[in-house]
This record gives sequence, C-alpha cells and structure tokens, in this order.
Amino acid sequence: MIERDVVVTNQAGIHTRPASMIVQKASQFDAEFIIQKDGYEINGKSIIGVMTLAAEQGATLHLVFDGSDEEDAADALAQLFEDGFGEAK
Repeated sequence: MIERDVVVTNQAGIHTRPASMIVQKASQFDAEFIIQKDGYEINGKSIIGVMTLAAEQGATLHLVFDGSDEEDAADALAQLFEDGFGEAK
C-alpha cells in the first residue's frame, strides 16, 4: 500500500473536468484508489465520489493506492495534481 498527500493547486478546485481526469487516469491501473478528505473516504475511480469531495484550491487530499501497480498509479495521479490539471494556479 502506498499513501500520498497532495494539494489541490488549480484555482477552480476539483470540478467536473479535473474529476474526470482523475477517474480516467486511475482507471488505467489495477490498483485500488481511495481519496480521503476531512474524514470522508471515496473510491477514486468513481466520478460521483470524486465530485462529492468538493475539494477547493488549497485542500489537502490523502491518496491511498493498493495493488500490483500501486507505485505507477501513485506517481501518475500525484503528477496530475502537481500539474494543476492543466489549469490556472
């Protein structure tokens, strides 16, 4: 199991487009992917789950990966957050 903390850096936070990007990227891996925020835990491969987090700019999310390709999944998802989903920071 790999755990990482990431910060939402893009101005608009996790709205529809970034949520879709997260789910699409996570779905490329076999590893289970959980996102935790403020005591809530959701399946990171569920668009509805990701949207319900309502993660605003500056929010810290705890990512948990578990599976055969967990390291690759963790790196890929962390990179999405670092890049701000290609949006203004």
